[in-house]
Amino acid sequence: MLVASLTTLVAVGAVLAVIGYRVFHLQGSAPVTAAAEMAALPAGAKIVSTAVGDGHVVLTVEVNGGLELRSYDLATLKPLARIRLTPAP
Repeated sequence: MLVASLTTLVAVGAVLAVIGYRVFHLQGSAPVTAAAEMAALPAGAKIVSTAVGDGHVVLTVEVNGGLELRSYDLATLKPLARIRLTPAP
C-alpha cells in the first residue's frame, strides 16, 4: 500500500508541475491594434465562415458575389494565402 501511495503522489506532483510550467511560461500575442490593421478586408466583403487550426485562421469571404479563402497566421494575423473560388465550366 505504501508503494501505491507513493506512486500516486509522484504522478499527481508531475501533473501539477507540468500545469505550473505551462501557466508561467505563456507567450504573449501581437497587439490588437497592429493585428487589426493587417487583417483588413475589402469594402463590402462578407465573412461566410471561419476555421482555426495548426496556427492558421482561414476565412471564407464573399467579395463582389464570388468566394475567396483567405489564410492568416494566428499569432500575428499576417496574410498567408488568398484563393479565389470559381465554378467549374
